[in-house]
Amino acid sequence: MRTQMLSTVLRAAAVRPTLAARAAPLLARPSSSHAQESFESFSERYIAFFQNAEDLFEVQRGLNNCFAHDLVPSTGVVEAAVRAARRVNDYATAVRVFEGIKEKVENKSQYQAYLDELKPLREELGLSLKEELYTS
Repeated sequence: MRTQMLSTVLRAAAVRPTLAARAAPLLARPSSSHAQESFESFSERYIAFFQNAEDLFEVQRGLNNCFAHDLVPSTGVVEAAVRAARRVNDYATAVRVFEGIKEKVENKSQYQAYLDELKPLREELGLSLKEELYTS
């Protein structure tokens, strides 16, 4: 009985590597199948997403996905995200959008350009930045 069990276990172990080797190529997905998205279509997609976001979870999920890309979102995307955060009544997330931009840009002058362009939006929504909150 033990000999039969041992031989069954050994046969099963010998078969497993071949099954895994056959299944591995089926699980792999070629990365070349994904089309490269243009910056304009990326911006349009996220502007539409934030305009339709209905709750805080959706807004934060969209921000996580948007900021995960290797680019800085356009001011249109930032504006839509900030408006969505304020629409779902979350002031902290609106401030954090600007913190995310600060981390994504290459230098302070680029961050300042975003702040300058979005100043009317910040004034309209009564939004103070983290730096402004600590200095006042």
